[in-house]
Amino acid sequence: MAKVLRTIFKGNTFKQSLMLAFKGIGYLFLYHRNMRIIFLAGISVFLLGLYFNLKGIELVALCITVTLVFLAEITNTAIELLMDMVTDKYHTKIKLIKDISAAVVVLTCLNAVAVGYILFVRKIFR
Repeated sequence: MAKVLRTIFKGNTFKQSLMLAFKGIGYLFLYHRNMRIIFLAGISVFLLGLYFNLKGIELVALCITVTLVFLAEITNTAIELLMDMVTDKYHTKIKLIKDISAAVVVLTCLNAVAVGYILFVRKIFR
């Protein structure tokens, strides 16, 4: 039984898994404009945080916020690709699923704007 389970759950090495993940990230950067925009915005905001000498905990909050936006966009892209695989015909529920996954991105972006406002407004208008 154990041999059967090992065969079924035999996975890639850690290095192989890491390479596959980087290929996924590469795909996102090459073919999805929003990912490039989010990446540039994230790097810019982080550098702005360093420029304004944000405290360590503030930089952590900033990094977590940017990462959440990344994760939302990655999840949205994966859901859209999956739904496109299901059918190429218009379907109301598939449109709804895509709209809901896009809403997650919008909400995380609104959260990012709020966090950015809280962290930067006093520093910018000093």
